[in-house]
Amino acid sequence: MKLAFFGAEGKVGRAVVPRLEAAGYEVRRIELGHDPEVGGCAAAVDFTTPEAAPANVRAALEQGVSCVVGTTGWDPAELGALAEEKGLRLFVAPNFSIGAVLMLRFAREAAAHFPRAEIIELHNEAKKDAPSGTAKATADLLGGDTAIHSVRLPGLVAHQEVIFGGEGQLLTIRHDTTSRESFADGVMLALEKLPELPPGLTVGLETLIS
Repeated sequence: MKLAFFGAEGKVGRAVVPRLEAAGYEVRRIELGHDPEVGGCAAAVDFTTPEAAPANVRAALEQGVSCVVGTTGWDPAELGALAEEKGLRLFVAPNFSIGAVLMLRFAREAAAHFPRAEIIELHNEAKKDAPSGTAKATADLLGGDTAIHSVRLPGLVAHQEVIFGGEGQLLTIRHDTTSRESFADGVMLALEKLPELPPGLTVGLETLIS
């Protein structure tokens, strides 16, 4: 399968692209700041910035190419409508780690048994959006008023813990991403499932995992 990859030289791209190529994908690296030519690709993948992603996705959709996006900090609703209009798929996930999806699932179950929870999310200092997309998704799942505490420091990759409190007990659910290579499994799952999705916007890796 031929892929266009926006952000191949970024931290995620440098970790994920070699895994995709080792799995047999033909990856076309798209330089940022240029008019992208992605026609003929089966899909486009974007791991860039909140400022660049909308234009990248629009360009791909206008050329008839469905998209898998891991960039957070932007609203994909308008481009989801464009994808639906063109009969294409726009898949957006705040986190492509399988473990992070399971963390969300476990947190949803725990929320039914504890009166309060707070979220601590920790990322590398280069991450521009705070709180993270995963933390926002977790807060929405638990009830939008759930407090989120964001940490940005060198040495971190992507980490989140959800702390539930009740009388006389605490429950902590934590996920740690120690290497961005772990995102490749989620990206490949999304690419595999992309043709089966309905036209338009689909959000969250959890929609692909039974």
